[in-house]
Amino acid sequence: MPLKAVLFDFNGVVLDDERIHQQIIWEMMEQEDLPLTQEELQLHCLGRTDRACFQDLYASMEQPLNQFHLRRLLSFKAKAYRQYIESLEYLPVFEGLIELIGQCLDAGLTLAIVSGALRSEVRLVLKQLSLEEAFPITVTSEDVKRSKPDPAGYQLAIKRLNRKFPGLDLDPCDCLAIEDSFAGIQAAKQAQVPVVGVAHTLPFHMLQRQANWCVDYLHQIELDRIQAIFAR
Repeated sequence: MPLKAVLFDFNGVVLDDERIHQQIIWEMMEQEDLPLTQEELQLHCLGRTDRACFQDLYASMEQPLNQFHLRRLLSFKAKAYRQYIESLEYLPVFEGLIELIGQCLDAGLTLAIVSGALRSEVRLVLKQLSLEEAFPITVTSEDVKRSKPDPAGYQLAIKRLNRKFPGLDLDPCDCLAIEDSFAGIQAAKQAQVPVVGVAHTLPFHMLQRQANWCVDYLHQIELDRIQAIFAR
């Protein structure tokens, strides 16, 4: 079957902001008198929703976390992230992103975002980059009950693409996911979507063990070669 759609993760694939998220969470937990290690941050937060991140962090530390406290943490985190992004003169977009999106569109591929980020964060960035029309479907943390590595986000994206473009007749095997984290790769593969791991956040050799393909940078994704493999 030919490749029909490319499903992009957001944090760590579109925007170089994983470290921004981790720094904000790190500082928040310090204020809560619950200091973290880098390993704990990556284990519980990388590639996952803020809700899942905080829930797992508190559970791992055997600390109580009621719904009121969780909502307060989520609100503070969202506000801090938005303020940081809006303070930047230029968004930290990964090199090769715009070119890759252009190649996909020129090849007639349909694009979507599948992310654990907030919808408001994704929309803010896509609007500033003038990429809203490039991604007709966005699935964010508000759209699914479970965070990556659960496949629900990818499954919903395919469902929505088929609803919006009935002639696409899209199956998971017709899609390609682009991810930078273990949780994201696992989510895509559980949804039966082949995945490219991009070593923006984790080392190449670690992602290579899990992804169908792996590259160091977005500009190294050989779209023509991948399309030929799908066609076979």
